[in-house]
Amino acid sequence: MKRLAALLLMAACAACNPFAPKLSDSLPSSQFGDPHTVDGYFQAFKYAYEFRDTTVYGALLAPSFIFSFRDYDQGVDIQWGRDDEMRVTASLFAATQQLSLLWGDVLDAEGSTNDSTVTRVFSLDVTFNADDIEHVDGRAVFHLQRSAASAPWQAVSWQDESNL
Repeated sequence: MKRLAALLLMAACAACNPFAPKLSDSLPSSQFGDPHTVDGYFQAFKYAYEFRDTTVYGALLAPSFIFSFRDYDQGVDIQWGRDDEMRVTASLFAATQQLSLLWGDVLDAEGSTNDSTVTRVFSLDVTFNADDIEHVDGRAVFHLQRSAASAPWQAVSWQDESNL
């Protein structure tokens, strides 16, 4: 009888892990960013980077997304599309132990209900291992769009203006 009770208890708890309890249903998703607002978009971007979450990150980029930056060593501007951005970012996420992104001041913001361009300061720490930590300060220009006022914002372009 004790064996049967023990087996029933184990079966009932098979899907529960006391060391990884379920998140509260009342936990607001805005804690991780709600891309239905511009501020929430940047919170979600931070979340995606810090938790190295390519699923969240991919949802923040429009299908026509373009990333661009200045390669100061070669003296040329470089850009790539969404597929390359996802590959590069997935490689970054996989190669790092930790990413810490801080959004600073908004230097410029203009737009309408469904179209917004935001220039903001950022600070990024990239930890590959305890002995290899890179720090980048810069500013980024995001062009965000959405299909309707009720839709989430997505980046159509991101121009990285850091001096890396």
